[in-house]
Amino acid sequence: MSQTGKSAVGGRGKSKKKSISRSARAGLQMPVGRLGRFLRKGRYAARIGAGAPVYLAAVLEYLTAEVLELAGNAARDNKRARIIPRHIQLAVRNDEELNKLLGHITIASGGVIPNIHAVLLPPKKEVKEKKPKEQGESVPTSEGTVEPVTKPKQTKRKKSKAASVTSEPQPGAELTPAVDA
Repeated sequence: MSQTGKSAVGGRGKSKKKSISRSARAGLQMPVGRLGRFLRKGRYAARIGAGAPVYLAAVLEYLTAEVLELAGNAARDNKRARIIPRHIQLAVRNDEELNKLLGHITIASGGVIPNIHAVLLPPKKEVKEKKPKEQGESVPTSEGTVEPVTKPKQTKRKKSKAASVTSEPQPGAELTPAVDA
């Protein structure tokens, strides 16, 4: 009995090799084959190169990873475990480049970025200086000991006429010397 065709034992036939997807070959998560099909069916061009869907998948994967990372940070800032559209909105609008790319895009249920114009805010009060410590309070020193704070005694001085006339002009005063009457 002679066998025509492939023999059961032997090995001239095709070896069973597991197929590897183009996404796996490129090291991507986005589906390269599906994007290639969309490019062909969409009639964007008469001919589509073999590298076009790989490049497109890589760009889409990078943008997706960037947005998800920033949205995850926004979710963590709000003490949430899940990313919601509000977190995506905050991530996109707070990033300069993503905001430029998605400037005219409306994210459903995203809300707005909190912003109050400076003119509408109440005027800021001046920062007051700290009062010196009162007498009797203790202050730690560099040696580790604690010394009480003492106020220097203030003495009242009487102003003399000679003290009122100075050789240097005071700021805001006229440049003419004072004349005694």
